[in-house]
Amino acid sequence: MTTPDCYACGKEAELNELPPRERVAQDRHWRVAHALNSALPGWLVLLPRRHVVAVHDLTDAEASALGAWQVRLSRALRSVTGCTKTYVVQFAEAEGFAHVHFHIVPRTADLLPEHRGPGVFGLLRRPEQEWVTAEQADRMAHALRSRLGGHPDAL
Repeated sequence: MTTPDCYACGKEAELNELPPRERVAQDRHWRVAHALNSALPGWLVLLPRRHVVAVHDLTDAEASALGAWQVRLSRALRSVTGCTKTYVVQFAEAEGFAHVHFHIVPRTADLLPEHRGPGVFGLLRRPEQEWVTAEQADRMAHALRSRLGGHPDAL
């Protein structure tokens, strides 16, 4: 089930037409996208494929797959970006973005101290000229896919 006024559900409805950055990988429960308006290459968003607004509403199957996805994406990000760790964060409070989603964020060794921990969200508020371009996000998606099995739904 999807909800028309939900950004994530709108993308799900267009699944087969999505560019690589919006469909890095998927299975029957989850879809991975590169974050919008991010100044950090590799900032991923893990979204349930049905409309869910609270973690406690995930099915057992969705919950079971969630942990595996978080670890697999963290490993792929380490391999592709060289990050020292990943942050995994979930709020789902912004208008139009109440759909549960998890930020999987590469924390590189050279990340400035003010952008570490919760400060990393400052990289979503940078000027547009600092954002990862669509082309860069698509290249990142392809690199991550190769680490995750080669095709968005091969998982």
